[in-house]
Amino acid sequence: MDIQTIKQRFGIIGNSPLLDRAIDIARQVAATDITVLITGESGTGKEVFPKIIHQLSARKHGPYIAVNCGAIPEGTIDSELFGHEKGAFTGAHESRKGYFEVVNGGTIFLDEVAELPLSTQVRLLRVLETGEFMRVGSSRVIKTDVRVVGASNVNIPDAIHQGKFRQDLYYRLNTVPIFVPTLNQRKEDIILLFRKFASDFAERYRMPSIQMSEEAQDYLTNYHWQGNVRQLKNVTEQISIIEENRFITLETLKKYLPDKHYTELPVLYNSEPSRNGISERDLLYKVLFDMKRDINDLKRLMADIMQPEGDSHVIREDDTHILQQLYNDINPFPSGIPEVQIHPRSKVPLEEPIQPSEVLEESLSLEKKEMDMIKKALEKHAGKRKNAARELGISERTLYRKIKEYNIQ
Repeated sequence: MDIQTIKQRFGIIGNSPLLDRAIDIARQVAATDITVLITGESGTGKEVFPKIIHQLSARKHGPYIAVNCGAIPEGTIDSELFGHEKGAFTGAHESRKGYFEVVNGGTIFLDEVAELPLSTQVRLLRVLETGEFMRVGSSRVIKTDVRVVGASNVNIPDAIHQGKFRQDLYYRLNTVPIFVPTLNQRKEDIILLFRKFASDFAERYRMPSIQMSEEAQDYLTNYHWQGNVRQLKNVTEQISIIEENRFITLETLKKYLPDKHYTELPVLYNSEPSRNGISERDLLYKVLFDMKRDINDLKRLMADIMQPEGDSHVIREDDTHILQQLYNDINPFPSGIPEVQIHPRSKVPLEEPIQPSEVLEESLSLEKKEMDMIKKALEKHAGKRKNAARELGISERTLYRKIKEYNIQ
C-alpha cells in the first residue's frame, strides 16, 4: 500500500516530506513485530500511527487497545495493565484480566508511556523481553503475545537523566523511532487542514463553509502553533460557529489568534535550578558576598589613603577618584552616593572625618569580645564544650570551629 492510499484510508491531510517520512516508516515496520516508539509534541496526531501499524500488520484481525498511561492513577496502573487476583488489595472482590492478557495476539498502544511509574516500567520491560508477566497478588507466570507501540510528547533522554525513566526500557521501546512533525514544521499543510476542518464543521453544523482572505491565509500560515493540529482544529471550529460572515478577514482572524509575540500572562517565578545548576537564590548569595567583599576592600583602601595630620584625617586629591569609583561600584542607588568635595588645595580636612581606624578597631573589638566570652564560658564549665556551647547559645560544632579559629587553648 502506497503513502497516498494510507493517507486516504486513515484521513491524514498533508504533503509535508516529514509527514510522508513518518508514514513510510510506519508502513515498513508494520509487517514486523518490532517495538515502535512514536515521539512528537502534543496535538500532532501521534495516535494515528499505531492504527496504521496495526491495520497493516498480520495482527489486524486481533484486538487493538489504546491506553493513556498518564490518565490512570499510579496505584491502579499495574492492575489495569497486568490484572489482579481476588483479594490482592482493598476492593479487589474478584480476579480481573489486564490489558496485556486481553490483547493477546493483538497490539497495545501505550500513550504517554513516559508517565509510567518506575515499578511499572520494570514489569513492562519484562513483558517486552520475555513476553511474561504476573497479575498483581499472584505468583503465576502468564505468557502473552502482544505488540507494543509507545508514544510520548516529552524528551525521554531528559527523563532518564532526571531518574524518571529507565534507560534499558527506553532502548527496548525505541527499536524503531517514528517522529511526528509539528504543525510549524509542515506549514505547507496548514491551509489544507484548515479547509478540511472548515468543510467538516460546515457539514456537522449544517451551515455554509467559511472562506478566508489571502492576508488571513498568510497570517494563518506564519502563526506559531503551540497546540499544533489540535489547536488549528479548535480555532477553525470556533470561527465556524461564532462568525456570521462566512468570509474571514485578517482582522476577524486576529480575534481568535492574537499576535504570537503578545501575551498578558504574568511571569512565573521558577524556584528550580536552571540547566547549568545555578538558581536565582545562588545568584543572590553571590551578589551579596561580592558586595560584602567590595565594602571590606573600601575599608582597607580608605585606611591606606587617609593620612593622619594632627587631630584630623585628610584625603589626598589624587585618591578621590578611587573613592568615587568604589562608591559607584558598591552602592545600588547612585542617587544616594555622597559627592567627594575636592578643594583647590591638595589636602583638605573633612568636616566629619571618617575614622577608618575606628571601623577596623570596632571589627577587631567584636572578635576580641567573642573570644573573651568563649574563654569565660569554657572556664565556667571547666572546659566542657557541650555546656559552654549551651551557655553561649550556639551549637557545639560552631563552638569547636570558633576555638580552632581563635586558637584558644
